[in-house]
Amino acid sequence: MLRLISSIIFRLLFYRFPQLAYSQEEIEEYEKMYSKALTSKSEIKYSSNFPKLHFIQYIASTKKVVLHGSNHKGINEFEPRRQTLFNGKYEEAVFATRDGIWPIFYAVFDRNKLVGNFRNACISSDLKYNYYFFSLTRETILSNPWTSGMLYFLPEETFEKVNHSLVPFDEWISKSPVAPLTKIEVEPEDFYFINKVSYHNPKESVIVSWFLYKLRTKFFIKR
Repeated sequence: MLRLISSIIFRLLFYRFPQLAYSQEEIEEYEKMYSKALTSKSEIKYSSNFPKLHFIQYIASTKKVVLHGSNHKGINEFEPRRQTLFNGKYEEAVFATRDGIWPIFYAVFDRNKLVGNFRNACISSDLKYNYYFFSLTRETILSNPWTSGMLYFLPEETFEKVNHSLVPFDEWISKSPVAPLTKIEVEPEDFYFINKVSYHNPKESVIVSWFLYKLRTKFFIKR
């Protein structure tokens, strides 16, 4: 019952991505592309007519990988470093997620244009959907803070999911260094929720940002 109630609350507050149905042609193309990159130990050069996000979601949901997005395109190994979990606890670790959409935000958001702070989340409340929240300060949004970036596919073996109890964020951490299996370049247009990025006052509570999120995305002119 608690899980159902939380799912209803998240649905009211946040956006979710529709479930994808893959054709056999898509699956064969994605498998071939991914296998080729692993065999050659090279970057995935995406040339399919199917949306790149569909490929990323397919790999994220069918392979033993976690994903990490970054503005930096030439990372050969990820080293654990001191970062903050959503609950405010510090961890010295490599951060990643099993979700295919959330890390694209980190890949295409130009951190050099950040004014104040930013807030975001990927919440796994049931088996069918993840729920998403993305918010920047007004000044950051108006600077058009989008760029190309890189999405890295990391082996999941050393990662463990962080427990957030009532708010189950899709955060995974590794205390050991991790080398990517492969990577793929992404552009702002690959970020599904780029027009659902809200704004917030950097001094307001996160709860306020959550409750005003959808309202703000409907009425704030970002471009």
